[in-house]
Amino acid sequence: MAQLALRHGSRRRTINEINMVPFIDVMLVLLIIFMVSAPLISTSVIDLPSVGQAKRQPDKVIEVVVGADEQLRLRVDGKDQPRIGLKDLAARVGTLQGGSANTPVIIAADRNVKYEQVVKVMDTLQKAGVQRVGLAVKATGT
Repeated sequence: MAQLALRHGSRRRTINEINMVPFIDVMLVLLIIFMVSAPLISTSVIDLPSVGQAKRQPDKVIEVVVGADEQLRLRVDGKDQPRIGLKDLAARVGTLQGGSANTPVIIAADRNVKYEQVVKVMDTLQKAGVQRVGLAVKATGT
């Protein structure tokens, strides 16, 4: 019985500490690599568009209005059109564009409309071949 207690008492304990030396070595090597490669990276110039710098307004603007009840309405040059379904939207916009896929289409949605509905409208227009689709935003005064 005494031997059993000695064996149990002489058992080696495992060390539960993390050895940080390899981690520090790897981090120093990465630091040196980034310090050497940073001057070699060529900087490029990005031309960002600026707001309000359009040369002229488009001749015709088609606006898809998504109401709070998720019903779609078309507005062409400020004149309201009758309500329309999502499945008829692509054909109707195509006829309003008159064969010109560059006529801009703007999506204006009520703030209570789900984002998913706006994405469905945008997806429908892009699948129909409309090249210029934008979102209308309401500017608030500060």
